Amino acid sequence: MPAPIVYEVTLSVEAEAAGAYAEWLRPHIAELLRLAGFVSAEWFEVESEDPSRVQWCVHYRVASREALEAYFEEHADRLRGAGLDRFRGRFTATRRILNLRERQG
Repeated sequence: MPAPIVYEVTLSVEAEAAGAYAEWLRPHIAELLRLAGFVSAEWFEVESEDPSRVQWCVHYRVASREALEAYFEEHADRLRGAGLDRFRGRFTATRRILNLRERQG
């Protein structure tokens, strides 16, 4: 069985919009977890010295590359669009796909 993939989304949100963004993000994460192949999510606060922005990183564990590709092809535009429509210009997002190379311990 292949190792799960981590789909990482790093967010930088204007501090004054962070509360409303967090209220939107929590059900957004839950919606992704209802998609086939999305196993779990961890939402981290990223330490920063910039008081004007709040930074978060969400790690989604996805069962397979196929499940992640299905998300990109069938759901990503719609799910991302909801945040863009509501918070356009008030946040940035970067995304990475992490494939497990080795596990120790």
